[in-house]
Amino acid sequence: MSQRSAKVALVSLGCPKNTVDSESILGQCVSRGMTLTSDAHDAEVIVVNTCGFLEEANQESVRAILDAVAIKEEKPDTRVVVTGCLVSRYQGDLAGEIPEVDLWVGAGEGHRMGSLLQQVEAPNRRYFDDNTTLYQESDAPRVLSTRPHAAYLKIAEGCDNPCTFCIIPKLRGPFRSRQLDAIVAEARQLAAQGVQEITLVAQDTTLYGRDLTPRTSLAALLDHLNAVDGLVWIRILYAYPTLVNDALIEAMKRLDKVVPYLDIPVQHVSDGVLRAMKRAETGPRIDALFTRLRREIPGIALRTSLIVGFPGESDEDFQALLDFVEKHRPEHLSVFAYSREEGTEAAQLPDQLPVEVRQARRDQLEQVWQAIREEQLQGLIGQTVEVLVDGVSEETDLLLEGRMSTQAPEVDGKVWINDGWAEPGSIVRVLVEDVAGFDVVGGIRQI
Repeated sequence: MSQRSAKVALVSLGCPKNTVDSESILGQCVSRGMTLTSDAHDAEVIVVNTCGFLEEANQESVRAILDAVAIKEEKPDTRVVVTGCLVSRYQGDLAGEIPEVDLWVGAGEGHRMGSLLQQVEAPNRRYFDDNTTLYQESDAPRVLSTRPHAAYLKIAEGCDNPCTFCIIPKLRGPFRSRQLDAIVAEARQLAAQGVQEITLVAQDTTLYGRDLTPRTSLAALLDHLNAVDGLVWIRILYAYPTLVNDALIEAMKRLDKVVPYLDIPVQHVSDGVLRAMKRAETGPRIDALFTRLRREIPGIALRTSLIVGFPGESDEDFQALLDFVEKHRPEHLSVFAYSREEGTEAAQLPDQLPVEVRQARRDQLEQVWQAIREEQLQGLIGQTVEVLVDGVSEETDLLLEGRMSTQAPEVDGKVWINDGWAEPGSIVRVLVEDVAGFDVVGGIRQI
């Protein structure tokens, strides 16, 4: 097998940040003369980009690795390469347990994957990383796995926040911002490819630029991105609440391409639990922030993440979460039952709650929020909303699907278009006629 012309299949797991890494790997492969296939059974090299954030993700990643190994057993010349957070988390343990894997590459070495893949000639060659490198620029453009008109844009790597429940700083290293000019250049490159919507991602987008010389900020970056020709929507994910400050709010109000949407993973609102989590916020400050955002950015959609069942969480602490959701009515919410993760400080805390209590609290909080969301969506019936058309539905070719500016890709529901046609990437006006789960249904009324 010529490694330069090898046929490569890539399985990408985990968050949008991992998606960007996977797309960079694919770009490196293409630039080195390799060909891509979506069928792992047809590949000569199978790359699995893993997630290692939670136990559930670990298990999914291991299953994907074993699926690739099973293909290798059928086709012994196939090479299996595993990269990403699971490798950084468990390193040598994995190599000993799954010796069939030919190459292990830590999450910090993604920028070298193209050259490493060309060296996969003999089994059992293993590489690890020290998590100090940065998502680096490449002459090879990313191969987008998203819709052609929408892409994620990674603005930083790593994390400095000391959250006791989280393993990410150990896997991805300290927070490192990309240079502002490099990010803007990539945004221009994406726009030239036809991308109209970019979603900014990092472990903590609001920390962007504070480690650079000269120092800059997320608000300053938004100013530059807003000037990129071809972009229509700019969206912010993973905003740590402490740094959602005056400058950022002012930029969101002023810049026409920055959509009225903000993802702020607050995790909890009880002061006692927040202290145990080593979060920098307090419940009253979080409450004030959400109130201010509603007041200053009319129509804003707020997404947040909450963890229930954290060690020591009392009935009163949990009630504070219920009260917060009922008061602030976030449009989008992810609720996680606390997961006791090996290697985290929280795993050693006393008063670990029974699994059934954690799950019951998760279910209760989700039910409260789902009722709120259903009411919000019902309120859209009869209204005409602006929708970015993503294309023909993945579920039926009889419908188009798209998203309002208040819906992020993949996680926030869709708009089903049952009347009219528009090209993917078009922005149309849709009259909302019905609600289906967390989605709305309607027809095009004005282009």
